[in-house]
Amino acid sequence: MIERIDTGTRMSQVVKYNGVAYLAGQVGEGATVAEQTRDCLANVEAALAKAGSSKEQMLQAVIWLADMADFAEMNEVWDAWVPAGHAPARACGEAKLATPKYLVEVIVTAAC
Repeated sequence: MIERIDTGTRMSQVVKYNGVAYLAGQVGEGATVAEQTRDCLANVEAALAKAGSSKEQMLQAVIWLADMADFAEMNEVWDAWVPAGHAPARACGEAKLATPKYLVEVIVTAAC
């Protein structure tokens, strides 16, 4: 059975299927990559909670940066946020995001 959470016309924020939660890309507010990353990861945590999951259950994360020059700044926040021993498989790349104000976007898949 497929369960959709916070579904709109275009997308759902979370889709659960067969014990796995698939999160839509999460973005955050703030003037810097660090601020946006912190807010973005808070949004990830909230979506995981709605799915009955947590950051300890993450399987995979895909991170998009508007500029790879911000890799170290984003990683500083990421490394402090990921629970020790629970790092997911991860990829990070550069992409033009939905609007120029977004500097980072995180997509997570987790067990639930």
